[in-house]
Amino acid sequence: MLSPALDAALADIDTVFNGFASPHETGCGFCHAPEETALLRTPYTRVPVDVVRYYLFEVPDHFDDHPAVMRRLLPQAARAMADGTLGSIGYGPHGLSRVDWRSWPPRQAAAIEAFLRAWWQDTLTTPEPPYDIDDIFETCATIARTVTPFLNGWVQGPVADTHLAACTDTWLDDLVSDASPFTWWYDDSEDTGVADLRTWLAGPGAVRLHAQGESDLAIRAELLALPYGER
Repeated sequence: MLSPALDAALADIDTVFNGFASPHETGCGFCHAPEETALLRTPYTRVPVDVVRYYLFEVPDHFDDHPAVMRRLLPQAARAMADGTLGSIGYGPHGLSRVDWRSWPPRQAAAIEAFLRAWWQDTLTTPEPPYDIDDIFETCATIARTVTPFLNGWVQGPVADTHLAACTDTWLDDLVSDASPFTWWYDDSEDTGVADLRTWLAGPGAVRLHAQGESDLAIRAELLALPYGER
């Protein structure tokens, strides 16, 4: 069951992006079936979830108007991301991470930001989310182009603490080596995101890991505060 906050965020996405389409979309004649491309031109019509997934992770230059396609897919895509029916995430860059959605009209941008935060908060209280916890974090962070709201919003509690240990264990090998743990972050904000993650894990994250009894992870996380050569 989704949290009330996530339900509300999804309802707002439904309202704000209701009826959007990419009216002149021709798609890629080699990769896209004509009847599937026609759905992108047609508002108020359900798109099969496998087509949503395919288009959501498709490269932007396969569309005439990639931002319009993302708006068209958003109501179904956001809900499928939240309830797990999208099938999988993390195998490619999310389409929303490749559009400048923050430059869209304020209500559209606010609806996307609220959804990302509510989805992350809901995930932190879900013992077995439908996707790997680090993939959800990376999806949220790369779409938002910042890790800050998701780190600051990392609530405490048994489930959230378990997720913190799992993510830290996944991230540390890359971070200790000064590499990025994010596979699909392509723009200039990645360096800031990685630096912010490193700082948080070396400080508040390590404190929490110690409190959880995850001493090995906490000590390794604290190494991130040292220059590379001293780790």
